[in-house]
This record gives sequence, C-alpha cells and structure tokens, in this order.
Amino acid sequence: MFISVSKTAMAKMAVVTGVALLAIAGYSGMGSSGQRASASASGPSPAFTGAPYIEGCANCPRENNCTACHSGSEPNSGPGSVVISGVPANYLPNQQVPVTVTVSDPNAVIYGFQLVAINRLGENAGTLSVPAANPQPLQVVSGFVNGNERRYIEHTTNGVTPTQFGSKSWTFNWTAPAERIGKIGFYTAGNGSNSDGSTGGDNIYLSSDATLSGTAIANFDTDTRSDISVYRPSTGTWYALTTSPAAFTVVQFGEPGDIPTPGDYDGDGKTDQAVFRPSNGTWYLKKSTGSFQVRAFGVTGDIPVPGDYDGDLRNDLAVWRPSNGNWYVQGTTGIFTITNFGVAGDKPAQGDFDGDAKTDIAVFRPSNSSWYLRTTRNPSFSIVQFGAPGDIPAQADYDGDGRTDISVFRPANGTWYRRTATEGFYVYPFGQNGDRPAPADFDGDGKTDIAVFRPSNSTWYIHGSLGPSYSVIPFGAPGDIPVASAYIAE
Repeated sequence: MFISVSKTAMAKMAVVTGVALLAIAGYSGMGSSGQRASASASGPSPAFTGAPYIEGCANCPRENNCTACHSGSEPNSGPGSVVISGVPANYLPNQQVPVTVTVSDPNAVIYGFQLVAINRLGENAGTLSVPAANPQPLQVVSGFVNGNERRYIEHTTNGVTPTQFGSKSWTFNWTAPAERIGKIGFYTAGNGSNSDGSTGGDNIYLSSDATLSGTAIANFDTDTRSDISVYRPSTGTWYALTTSPAAFTVVQFGEPGDIPTPGDYDGDGKTDQAVFRPSNGTWYLKKSTGSFQVRAFGVTGDIPVPGDYDGDLRNDLAVWRPSNGNWYVQGTTGIFTITNFGVAGDKPAQGDFDGDAKTDIAVFRPSNSSWYLRTTRNPSFSIVQFGAPGDIPAQADYDGDGRTDISVFRPANGTWYRRTATEGFYVYPFGQNGDRPAPADFDGDGKTDIAVFRPSNSTWYIHGSLGPSYSVIPFGAPGDIPVASAYIAE
C-alpha cells in the first residue's frame, strides 16, 4: 500500500584488573572525539556509543563504538544484546528517571557499557547521575563530538562482574532538561567479554531508545512515530497503520455525530480512542491500559480541545464554548478551571507554545488574521499577526525544539505558512483546496511533518522532515477524519 517509502567460549574465572573491556586512551585506533583508544576494565574513554553526530540524522557521521578496540566481530553479531529500559515515551521538564542498561551474553564472564543522551543538534541532553554506592560501579565522563560537549555514563572496575549468570545490569538516574527541547535520543554500547586478557573474542552490542515531548500525537503503538490513522464518523470506527509492529488495526468506538478527541488519557505513551458526543455533552474514552470511561463534560455547541493542561503527561477533558468564549478544563490532577479567552468566530489553536509541558490556551481569529496566546508562563496574553482569512490553523512543533509553532494551511492555494524559533518564516506549497491538514511526526525524528489527507481519492500526502521527498499513501475513505487533525480547528 505504501508507494514511497562460535562457537561457545568456555567460561573463565574473572580477573578484573587489566581485563579488556572497552576503549580508553592508548590504543592505536582513534575515537570520534580524536583520542586514541585501548581496552580497559576501568571504563571507556568518551564517545564510543555509536551515537550520531546529529540526532535523527541517518546519514550523518557517528561516534565510534567498542569494536575500535575489541576485534573479532561486528556489533550485534554475538548471541546477546544490550537493552536500555526505563526511558519514558514522553518526558516532563526536570523529571528524574531511573534508567537501566542491561548487557546479556551467555558466553561472557564480565561486562561493560557506555551511554549518552543527546538532543536534535547532537548536544548533551539532560543530566546523568550516579546513585550512591560503595564501591562505586558507575562513573560519568565528558567528551567532545563535532564541537559539542557530551556527558557519558559507564562502568568502573567495580562494575564489571555480573550478579547473575549471563548478564549484567546498571541503574542510574537521568534528569530531563528544565524545559522541553524536543526529541532526546539515548545511545549505548555494551560489551560481553570473555576475560582472557586480550582484545579479541569479545562481543560488542549497540542499542538506542528515545523520549519525546509530545510530538507523536496519533501514536497507537508507543514508538516515536505518529501512525497514519483515520476516524470514520459514519460508523464510529478507527483505522490505523501502526509501525511497531507493522499492523493494520480496526477499533469500533463511537457513533455517527461524535467528534474524535484522541490523546493519551492514561499516560502510557499510547494514543487512546476517545470521542465527544455533542448531543449530550459526554466524553467516551477507551484507554489503551484497558479501562473505559464515560464522563459528562460540556454541552451541545462546545468544541472539544484535547490537551495536557496540567502537565502530567495525560490528556485532560477540555472544551471551548464559542457562545461565551470560555475554556472549561478538567485536569486529571483534579483541577477544574474556567478561562475566558476568545470570541465567537475564533478557531481554538491550543498547544505548548512555551515549552513547559503544559497545553496553552490559544485561538486564531480569521477576521483579523491574528493569533491570541495565553501561555502558562505569560498568563496575560500576546497577539501575533499571522495568516489570512480562510486559513486553517495548523499549530505543531515543526522544528523539534519542544515548542508548538504558529502555522496555517491555506486551502486557497494549498500552501503552508509557519513561523518557528529556529527556521524563521517558512512557506511551502503542499496540498490543494479540499485537502485536510493532518500534521504529525510520521518519521519519528521529533519534528512534526507536513501532511494532508485528500478526501477525493482517500490518499495521504506526507512531506517528512528527514528528507526532501514525500510519500503518497492510499488509506481511508471519503468522509474520514485524519486522527492527527483532531487538534486542528477547520
């Protein structure tokens, strides 16, 4: 449907001192940051995780990995693995997260690892810290890659002996940045060593994980990508093409006349099926954790405005009432608020415009082509003139900095106009009159992609931010509503 797009080694007694584990200064090979490297049980020198110079760039240069010192096999060719666990699907500013790295290898005697966390520019992201212990099995070291300082956490001499046969785990803390900065990638290299005192016969493993700042808004499978998905109002059915695993899913939830209000209502990183029924002002939620909820919140004529207004990584029940300009928000933390903001004729355009992980109240006023923003950091308001009458607000995080950007889709000429902090003013013709804008992060790089759903031929057109080409994907039927467009007021 997509058109674009050894033998087993005998176990030996571990002799920790002088054992070959990972790369440090002195070996004839060169690491990514320029230092010479050799193998040592005391921990590798920086920049041997295999991480890219720039996060999300498939073709960019990468750091070296432990095979620079440990010869004999390609990464991930051994019988084991390295796994990162504990990284959340989405992160909150200053959130402290216990992260675990586990190296498994049935042939190994001792083990080692190194991990780094980087942002979209390849810079250090957040803070890695070592829990108190005596003796200390972990350490944090610094290095430079492509001009950017990176902090790495890795084993020490005291952290190489396994606590159970065939594997070794290390747990440490990662503290998120003080505000949203978009996608953060975690990269690790692990070593399963035979402890024979040489650099040969060891197995090197590489792995990665990522945490987002809410860019995957139609994500039914908890990977870093939004899924191509539609809601069919005529039958109340949800259809999605998930990517991890690749599957076609069909969920019947809703009835004719309902308004789709998808979002992560239970905080597990998956998008939940949800609808608002205007006829009785009731929300119906089918959570991916298995629960079903019915909640009366709103009246006929209200416009649902899904979002995380209290910053707990769970969608809140929220409506905007055009008749009186009030926003009614029932936060999952128990806070109920009423905020008067906007007038009849405005189009709600909520988003996290200040990067604090809370949805901000905003409207686009077609009559004067202006945006009115009331952020949690600026509870008065600001006015930005951007757009023209007839434009459809298409706010999203297009540059991957963790903040919602002001953007519109102009049906009259099929052109997108946006303004971002990193790109400035951007104009891109993509689409035609009658298309429904459905921006979402379909390629998983932490940046929202331009996308439209064309009802006339039930086809998606997606311009991914990872490359200049675009994808053409037949999926859906006339009258379907793209799930990603549930956040867009047409």
